[in-house]
Amino acid sequence: MKNYELWYEKEAPLGYENIACFEPENIPDEGWENWSLPLGNGYMGVNVFGRVNTERLQITENSLSNPYVLKKGGLNNFCELYLDFGHEHVENYKRGLRLNDGTAYTTYREKGVDYTRQHFTSYPDKVFVTKLSSSAKGGLSFTIRPGIPYVKPYLNEEGDGMGKTGKIETKDNLITFSGIMEYYGIQYEGQIHVAVSAGKIVTKETTIEVTQADSAVILMAVGTNYKMESRVFLEKEHQNKLALYPHPHDTVTSIINEAKNYSYEELLERHKQDYCPLIQRASIDLGGDKENVPTDVLLEEYRKGCRSRYLEELYFQYGRYLLISSSRPGTYPANLQGTWNCYEKSPWSAGYWHNINVQMNYWPAFNTNLIEMFEPYIDYFKAYRPLAEELASDYIKHHFPENFSDKAGENGWIIGTGGWLYKISGMSEPFTGHSGPGTGELTSKLFWDYYAFTMDENHLKDTVYPAILSLSRFYQKVLISQDDKLLAKYSASPEQRQNGVHYHTTGCAFDQQMIYENYHDTLKAADILGCQDSYIEKLREDIKKLDPVLVGESGQIKEYREESHYGDIGDHHHRHISHLIGLYPGTVINCNTPQWMKAAEFSLNQRGDESTGWSTAHKLNTWARLKKGNRAYDLLNMILSKCTLNNLWDTHPPFQIDGNFGATAGIAEMLLQSHEDCIHILPALPDEWSNGAYSGLTARGNFEISVTWQERRVKTLEVLAKSNGICRIFLGDEYKADCIKDGSIIFTANEGQRYSFDLS
Repeated sequence: MKNYELWYEKEAPLGYENIACFEPENIPDEGWENWSLPLGNGYMGVNVFGRVNTERLQITENSLSNPYVLKKGGLNNFCELYLDFGHEHVENYKRGLRLNDGTAYTTYREKGVDYTRQHFTSYPDKVFVTKLSSSAKGGLSFTIRPGIPYVKPYLNEEGDGMGKTGKIETKDNLITFSGIMEYYGIQYEGQIHVAVSAGKIVTKETTIEVTQADSAVILMAVGTNYKMESRVFLEKEHQNKLALYPHPHDTVTSIINEAKNYSYEELLERHKQDYCPLIQRASIDLGGDKENVPTDVLLEEYRKGCRSRYLEELYFQYGRYLLISSSRPGTYPANLQGTWNCYEKSPWSAGYWHNINVQMNYWPAFNTNLIEMFEPYIDYFKAYRPLAEELASDYIKHHFPENFSDKAGENGWIIGTGGWLYKISGMSEPFTGHSGPGTGELTSKLFWDYYAFTMDENHLKDTVYPAILSLSRFYQKVLISQDDKLLAKYSASPEQRQNGVHYHTTGCAFDQQMIYENYHDTLKAADILGCQDSYIEKLREDIKKLDPVLVGESGQIKEYREESHYGDIGDHHHRHISHLIGLYPGTVINCNTPQWMKAAEFSLNQRGDESTGWSTAHKLNTWARLKKGNRAYDLLNMILSKCTLNNLWDTHPPFQIDGNFGATAGIAEMLLQSHEDCIHILPALPDEWSNGAYSGLTARGNFEISVTWQERRVKTLEVLAKSNGICRIFLGDEYKADCIKDGSIIFTANEGQRYSFDLS
């Protein structure tokens, strides 16, 4: 794997907005959003600013949250950690983020002394680690000064206070800060431990001063009393959701004490042994060489038309890095901002939005070889599912009383658009009225893909099949018979409006396509597991009546059954392309339905390319599915040119991480597809990538694929079988070799075996 690094010759600048703290500080969001560099281990996120006078290290923990009401609340800034150096006139300045080992750094010279800062977040040890060093003996002096971001108390519509308390205490070489987020009664704590080589530590009331040290190591751990369990979601009284869980002090103390047993070098090695194999699993080589210009300059040159293959490769690996950093087994799933937020009231609450955003977060988990990063969402689903079953029952009882069953589980489950760590929305809640019940399958499609990419039949039996089967039970109860079709009543295409209001209908494309996908996957799972009964046979009959894709008079995929021409209903250039959800991430629109593929292409052209970051990433994936490599590449150019901040974060605006994840998955989708019952090599290769290679991309069937190509022609192909099964690889009729028949290579693969093919 090449060396991939974001780096800059200037510190993150001050910005234009402030967030009040208990210790008065100006905390600019521009410096955070556009210039800071993110670290994370799933347990916390850290943003590094690289400032020389006062370094700012901003900390996020995803459970420290207020509810999202009246566009207020949401995820809160956990802590601001300041390191006061008093350095002002420096030279040889450089800061960066190394993707190869997941570490950040800042280096500079001041008054003839070289200063180095190194940072990383360790998943195995659950700590944020900083090492500060000086080239001069005794040349390191600084003050550690934490700040607890303040939340102005205000009342929600029920009259409940939503403020935040906090205090900072120091003892010896340890700073402890703790408090309560009032609404849910979230008890939080962070501990900062300081150790020095030589020098002196002076403990003051809320700070620690280090003087004349050679080096210093700072350890930080954070925690709350939140538990991702079903009782949290089911408990109606907000103050009781966490009442049974202990204060996090003992847990945080244990983390710090265990980390103290290791030297900095040992902690770093443990971090690398965990992180490096993950980032190295997959790589792409588009012919780019590391360019000796800062990342912000490289990005600006790209915006002006100077295309950089290295930047495209860097962006791909950065998306994988962000997923590794924000969603690890045993932690919380990645939210709308991954695991990074500096705001008192985070944009769109930094929630889990289920009409495409949270699903997009996990697309690269499947095709870029990071499958276990999806496990936190599986845990999240298991925690909220009992509430999702209650919401399904309430919805059916209210809207379809004739189909309601008082038998446990018979009404299935459903989730609306909104989701948080304390509750989820259902289909009946007014503010979710802009999306139909297709949000359920858009979510459970992830579970099916998890199986398709792992071939883990135990997981299929224990998790996937129960989830998709239960969802199908909900859908069975919310369909009505109309013109010999089964159509979703109270249907809506996400966020589309007509005459200024959200448009509701019957059987819109979004819902029909997602219900079709659910029935299709449920039937496949039942066949694999040998689960045949009268209910499954009914699904086999009902799927024929779903009518998921209609072509209109303009030649478009109809978003609504009642539309004739493209744009009759809704925003002509709406950012959502929900009527094409069956193209990606669904599979009902595919090469076996050429008329639908043609209509999808027409619809995409009518929708237009200009949009927000995440929407552009979705369009990138759909153009890849259409096998239009140059058009997909146009969308990638647009993402990098118009939707990417200087720290390579995606912007909606403001920053949303889903665009990063969606684009990374889209790049992989251009190079490898496996949704059409075969593995398609270089299905959407643009002219700009005529020569290249990739390794470790993953395909359904649990295969790792590595390829080299020249002048758009595959030269070598390697398959690592991680499960037993039939491997079908489509190359095209232009390839002639003994191993190829009718443009394809087909063989029986054995788990653990590598299969190599020379096609030069």
